[in-house]
Amino acid sequence: MPSKKNVQDAHISTQLRNLHGALITIISVFNRPDRDEAMIQEAGISLDRALFPLLVLVERLGPIAVGELAGRVGRDYSTVSKQVAKLEALGLVSRQAGATDRRVTEASITPKGKVMTDALDAARERFGRALFADWEPGEMDELVRLLQKFAHDIDALK
Repeated sequence: MPSKKNVQDAHISTQLRNLHGALITIISVFNRPDRDEAMIQEAGISLDRALFPLLVLVERLGPIAVGELAGRVGRDYSTVSKQVAKLEALGLVSRQAGATDRRVTEASITPKGKVMTDALDAARERFGRALFADWEPGEMDELVRLLQKFAHDIDALK
């Protein structure tokens, strides 16, 4: 008779593989250039698609070190530094020396950048409302609760 532990281990292995597959699908959708273009168009803004995720991260996490920003988007420091400079030239972010380490360059959202991310948030909400329109009451709450828990726990693994 197989032990209960082996059955549970097999179930966990299957679920981890399924979770990984779902995350690959979600990340792939979020990283598709056509999705970014659709979001930018829906928001009614003019922004280079490559700058879009950086602007959003600066607004959500800023002030943020350019090096940390590069790590979060999976690009090299010099590329992200140039892109942040473009965002600064557009008046969407400002760069300054780090509060705790003056050698570090940090990026912060400007009022003009905040107006743009607010437009992106409104577009994201319209897309989200359509996506979740057929979900049962409470399903979205449960999804958000579990994803926040997962995000916290995976971030703590550093």
